[in-house]
Amino acid sequence: MSEGIRPQLQAAVLNNLMNKFVLLISMSGLSVLVSAQAATTHKAVAPAPAAAATADLPPVDSSHLVEEIITRVNGQIITRSEFVRSKDQLRDDVKQQDAANADKLYAEREKDVLRDLIDQQLLLEKGKDLGISGDTDLVKRLDQMRKDMKLDTMEDLEKAATAQGIPFEDFKQNMRNQIITQKVIAEEVGSHVSISKDDEQQFYDEHKNELDQPESIKLSEILVAPQKPAAAAKPAADASDESKAQAAEAAKEADAAALAAAEAKANDLLKQIRAGASFEDVAKKSSDGPSAAQGGDLGEFKRGSLAKELEDKTFAMKAGEVTDVIRTKQGYVILKVISHRAEGIPLMKEVEPKIMDTLYYQKLQPALRAYLTKLREEAYIDYKPGYIDSGASPNQTKPIEMATAKAPEAKNLKKKKKKLLGVPI
Repeated sequence: MSEGIRPQLQAAVLNNLMNKFVLLISMSGLSVLVSAQAATTHKAVAPAPAAAATADLPPVDSSHLVEEIITRVNGQIITRSEFVRSKDQLRDDVKQQDAANADKLYAEREKDVLRDLIDQQLLLEKGKDLGISGDTDLVKRLDQMRKDMKLDTMEDLEKAATAQGIPFEDFKQNMRNQIITQKVIAEEVGSHVSISKDDEQQFYDEHKNELDQPESIKLSEILVAPQKPAAAAKPAADASDESKAQAAEAAKEADAAALAAAEAKANDLLKQIRAGASFEDVAKKSSDGPSAAQGGDLGEFKRGSLAKELEDKTFAMKAGEVTDVIRTKQGYVILKVISHRAEGIPLMKEVEPKIMDTLYYQKLQPALRAYLTKLREEAYIDYKPGYIDSGASPNQTKPIEMATAKAPEAKNLKKKKKKLLGVPI
């Protein structure tokens, strides 16, 4: 690979990996990491369990749930209600990830919930110090989400969120936090990670057998489903046979008309693509399939996993080629071959982006943890008895409040060199 292209590829891979770190500040926190290999197979990889454990919690008094402060991070607080919500969210996440092993995964990650909440506060505060607001990116992401959901206005998006029981302001704040955290990680950690040619070659040589693969293709689709005609009134039970036959014939004609309209629309969309329109954009705008929001992405298929008619057509095609309109049970589809991998061990250049992605991930994990440890050592963090931070550093300082700042439930703890003195734990 030329040295001119190499930095661009590294930047693209890093950007892709930073997008994955949106998961880091989900309610289950920084312990939810997705590796490059996992992203390829659409499966999440559980992080290694930390050594510390979360102590048994006292009973919840719902009347004081919101006001109970369990941890102070500089001038910010973490309440018990946040902690409980994060644990509930983690339980839901592991059930979706692997229902069969949900209890085991939860037990491994539950002890890191407080650590993750503290990590988030530290990263958000660092973002503030760096002047990162996330407002511009928030507007762009919300608008893209609106487009992906095929909604006309932002008000429609707000209604959609509210309909699912999510206060829209909370939704926006959580997304803003994700953006800020992502940018801090990219700027403070990811930008210092580099991968050499020797690193890539060594990984390739050591994992050749694992890279051996069957022939496969990655597909995207545009589905045009026939629109169901308005239901006609059913003939009365005592209607004549002739009336019933006429009604049945009318229903068949309506179905045939809907099918013909769907075929015509599919052919028109194919014509647009052949004329240069982006397949992904057309899919987002016009596909009736569940993958429309992802630009029609269907994922990867090994030879033998598709219906024979589709396999014969698509496996004979090259990457970038588009099929004619194909009739299926769901309607009419147009397929695009995104990539076509031959059987055997791929060449280094064919898997270099994935290798770089994996190596970045391997280096970013410990680098991020080290960075968060450093932020802890520069911060004042105070824990309520019974709550354990599995990411705590032995070099942290614990705040001792002066007499003028002794309200135990005060929500604003002053930073270092102000009203607090730091002493080694």
